[in-house]
Amino acid sequence: MTSGSPRALSGWFRPKRPSEPALITDPGERRAIVIELVIVFTTTLGLSGLRSLLSLLDRLLRPEPLNEQSVAINVPQAALSLLDFARQLTSVLQLLAWGALGVYLLWRGGIALRRIGLDRLQPGRDFLQGLGLAALIGVPGLGFYLVTLAIGINLAVVPSTLDAEWWRSLVLVLSSIGNSWAEEVLVVAYVLTRLRQLGWSENAGLLFAAVLRGSYHLYQGFGGFLGNIVMGLIYGRYWQRTNRLWALIVGHAMIDIVAFVGYALLADSISWLP
Repeated sequence: MTSGSPRALSGWFRPKRPSEPALITDPGERRAIVIELVIVFTTTLGLSGLRSLLSLLDRLLRPEPLNEQSVAINVPQAALSLLDFARQLTSVLQLLAWGALGVYLLWRGGIALRRIGLDRLQPGRDFLQGLGLAALIGVPGLGFYLVTLAIGINLAVVPSTLDAEWWRSLVLVLSSIGNSWAEEVLVVAYVLTRLRQLGWSENAGLLFAAVLRGSYHLYQGFGGFLGNIVMGLIYGRYWQRTNRLWALIVGHAMIDIVAFVGYALLADSISWLP
């Protein structure tokens, strides 16, 4: 049977339990993990999900259909250029800190970083696989966005409204890296590891993490929600099968870099871009 056969592919998408399951049975420790999960996500991406839901409800209550409204991702944060630059960097720092919090809590709980794929054993392979994941998600994702925009269930997403300052591309690249670091650490490595420790099945944890990923993209509309659930299912299963997190971070960062920087450079010359 070749590796590209349907049976082999279906086998790849089946979950593979890690060789060292870390199931926690002590009631006090289980309760502590649940509390930790609630605190982490109510201060990071879970709160972003709630804000996104409220933003979508506000958009739905407006007289204009969703596809006649727009939402920007990277926006100016100050009138003075250097202050804007500084505030953009603080936003990146916040994202890096969110991801670092997830890594620290796992490490503090006795989980070696190599077990979640944050080692330096195969940087070249992680990078190439990240590029493959970016292509797998990014190209169909653009088509899916255009379809959902056309049928009216998504807003027009503007990746950047930053002025053409000397630091614009730098900030957009750093924002892409910050987004990918925070999201892949928290909604893949951190939450899936914690749910394993609580005894959740791999499929249940995968679905929870994917819906969580979709939730904080609700501000873009139903298309952003559904598209990111699909991304979460693919990325989460990849991690469950390989325990390689760097590849996910690279893939996510490349998608955002192409979208953010590409839009900033090409928006004025491509008519169908919002």
